[in-house]
Amino acid sequence: MPFTIDSARNIFPDTLSADAVPALTARFNQLSAEDQLAWIWFSYLEMGKTITVAAPGAANMQFAEPTLDKIKAMNFQQQSQVMCDLANRADTPICRTYATWTPNIKLGFWYRLGEWMEQGIVAPIPEGYKLSANASAVLKSLQELDSGQQITVLRNTVLDMGFDPAKMSNFKRVSEPVAPPVEMSKRTKVDIAGVTNPTILSYMNLLNANDFDELIKLFTPDGALQPPFKRPIVGKDAVLGFFKEECPNLKLAPERGISEPAEDGYTQIKVTGKVQTPWFGASVGMNMSWRFLLNSENKIFFVAIDLLASPRELLNLAG
Repeated sequence: MPFTIDSARNIFPDTLSADAVPALTARFNQLSAEDQLAWIWFSYLEMGKTITVAAPGAANMQFAEPTLDKIKAMNFQQQSQVMCDLANRADTPICRTYATWTPNIKLGFWYRLGEWMEQGIVAPIPEGYKLSANASAVLKSLQELDSGQQITVLRNTVLDMGFDPAKMSNFKRVSEPVAPPVEMSKRTKVDIAGVTNPTILSYMNLLNANDFDELIKLFTPDGALQPPFKRPIVGKDAVLGFFKEECPNLKLAPERGISEPAEDGYTQIKVTGKVQTPWFGASVGMNMSWRFLLNSENKIFFVAIDLLASPRELLNLAG
């Protein structure tokens, strides 16, 4: 076999991903719990001037509601302690519950807390509070990113809060209901300049339709998917789980691509375009690339999804 997962990760090595995102996330993680919470609050206020966050659907919130109700019933001091515990990854019942949620549930949880802070239901940032110099510098760096990178950083800042799942026995992920596939009559088809491969087109169309059970059939049994800034997810069952947890209601808008032959009948294809998420809608498109490696049977052995460094990268298809 000419390729392993590790060697497949090196296709199209000139792709420039947005390294500022993991770097800024790392800087955020070095802040104190108090500064992290204040930074999130100030970031949402800042983003609210240019980016509208969509209200979470009921399906995303049903698992968070009991915890939110507990927090709502607390006094301000207790509420502040819960949020600090989450940032400190403390071993508390709420932190353990939070750790089991999927990203969409966590985002909905913080969205609701932000609403309640504005309404005075949850402990607000103290009047006149000023960020520390470090936190202010991290916020300034966030403001300098494009909108797609900003929402990725904000998403990253809340995902790892709560107790460490690796330290939990009998850990079980709590997931919202899987989005049903779009009706056949309402599905749309993408066009990609430079790419006519039916597997690639089907990948985009099926993902846009939430048809994850058909989508996973495009992969080899040992196929892998590498999300932005993460290690590859290997095996059809694991990749299918990722699609169902993290990809409902995404809108992929691939624009152009190139296809090149590789060893032993493999084909490598790179596509660039934009992705819109249900949380931020049509107002924000993340500049993305997809780097595919297909086997001789036109099945996906590997796909890497990259958040691009700049809009200019959308046109950089030199390989």
